[in-house]
Amino acid sequence: MRPAVTVALFALVWLAVSGSFTIPNLLLGLAAGALSLWLIRGHIRPDGRRFRPLKVLSLAVLFIKELALSAWKVAVLVASPKMALRPGIFAFPLTVDRDFEITLLANLITLTPGTLSVDVSEDRKVLYVHALDCSDPAGARRDIANGFERKIMEAFR
Repeated sequence: MRPAVTVALFALVWLAVSGSFTIPNLLLGLAAGALSLWLIRGHIRPDGRRFRPLKVLSLAVLFIKELALSAWKVAVLVASPKMALRPGIFAFPLTVDRDFEITLLANLITLTPGTLSVDVSEDRKVLYVHALDCSDPAGARRDIANGFERKIMEAFR
C-alpha cells in the first residue's frame, strides 16, 4: 500500500476513534499517521507479500466473534458457584514466521478474555499461552491454528 494511502487511512481511523470530524482533528490525524509511518520505516520491507483488505476485515470479524464468545465463557466460569477453573500454560507451535504476524497473533490471543500470550521461544517457533481453562490444550491449539493463525496467513501472505 502506498504511504499516502496508509496515512489517509490512519487519519480516517483517528477521526472515527476520536469522534471529532473537524479540520484541525483531520490535520492531527494526518500528522500522527505520517509520524507513525516514519517511526516504523526501518521495519517495513517489501518482501513480495500482499495485503488483502477483505481478509483483514474477515480477521477483524473473527476477533470480534471470539472476543464476545470468550467474554461470555469467562463470565460463566467466574459467576459459577464452584468456579471450576483449570488454568495452565500450553505451547502453541507457530506456523507464522514474520515478527509482525507473530506479534499480531500474540496480541489477538492476549486481547481475548481467558487467554494470555506469555512468551515466544528464542527460535520463534513456539508461542506459550496461558489459558484460564486449560482442560483441553489440544483443542485450544486447534482453535488458534484454525482461527487467528489461519486468518493472519490469509490476510498478509
